[in-house]
Amino acid sequence: MTDAVEILEHPEAEEMYMIVGWRQWADAGSTSSGLPDYLIEQTKARKIGSIRPDGFYLFQIPGTHDLVRPVVKFEQGYPESLETQHNDLYYADHNQHGLLIFIGDEPQMDIERYTKSILHIVKTLSVKRIIGLGGVYGELPYNKERMISSIYSLTEMKEELQNIAVNLSDYHGGASVGSYICRRSGEQGIEYVSFYAFVPAYDFSNTAQVANSIRIENDYMAWLGIMQRINHMIHLELDLADLEEKSKELIELFDKRIAELDDESPQLGVRDYINRLSDEFVPIPFSPLDDVWEQELRRLFDQSDGDDRLDVEPE
Repeated sequence: MTDAVEILEHPEAEEMYMIVGWRQWADAGSTSSGLPDYLIEQTKARKIGSIRPDGFYLFQIPGTHDLVRPVVKFEQGYPESLETQHNDLYYADHNQHGLLIFIGDEPQMDIERYTKSILHIVKTLSVKRIIGLGGVYGELPYNKERMISSIYSLTEMKEELQNIAVNLSDYHGGASVGSYICRRSGEQGIEYVSFYAFVPAYDFSNTAQVANSIRIENDYMAWLGIMQRINHMIHLELDLADLEEKSKELIELFDKRIAELDDESPQLGVRDYINRLSDEFVPIPFSPLDDVWEQELRRLFDQSDGDDRLDVEPE
C-alpha cells in the first residue's frame, strides 16, 4: 500500500535521480542525515512531498523512559512544539538533472510498507537511480581520504562501481534501512546504489586520562568523498569547493586536538598511535581516468580558443 505517501508536486526532468538519507543506525559522521540537509541547502531544494509517520514508529519501549518518545516543549503549560519523526522529499533542478533529496527517520516498524512507500515515489516521479547514504565508524587516520564502501541492486551495475574507487561490501549482519531497500529495489528492477563512508573514531576507554572516545560528528571529508563519486556517476557537477574547505578545516581542528592530547597525556602516545594508523592505511584515491582526460581536453581547448585550425569540440 502507498497510502502513506503525499506528493504535492510532480516535477519533470530528462533524467531524475534521488539521493536518500536517514537519521539512522548507520549514520557515522552524520553522513546519512547531515549530508542530505547540506545538499538541500546548497541546491536550494524545495519540499514537494513526504511519507506520513503513521504506523512506522514506536511511542515507547517498556522499561525505558524516553528512548523513542517524541519530544514535547511546554511554555507556561502550553505545548509550544512537538518533535515527531518525519520523512520529507525535496526537489531541485541542477545541471539539467532533476534531483530529488529524501531525508527521513529510519522506521522502527513495518519496513515493508515503508519500502513500498519509497519505491512508490521512485516510480511515480520516474527516478532513474536511487543513491543511498550511510556512515560507519572505524579506526582510521583522520587526515586521509575516507574509504567508501558500496552496495548495489542490479548485477549490471557492478562494473560501473568498480571504476569509481569503492570497496564492494561483503557485509553480513543486521540490515540497515538502505540495505533493505537495496534488496527490494533489485527485485523490481530498480537501480539502487549506496555509499557508506568509513569515519574515524578512536577508543580510549582503557585509560582514565581522556574521554572514552573521540569521533567526528560531521565528517565533511566523508561527505566530500561521496559527493565526488555522485558527481562523476550522474554528471551532477555540483560545486564541492565548500566541502573541500570544510575538510581542510576539519583536519586542522583535529591536528590541534591531537596535539593537545599529546601534551596533556604524553604517556598515551596519541600522536604515535595516529601516525601508525596513517602509515598502515592504504587509501583508494578517487581519480577516474575519464575525468582526467576531460580536464586535460578542456585545458587544451581553452589555450586554443580562437585558433581556426581547431574546428572540433571535446565530447
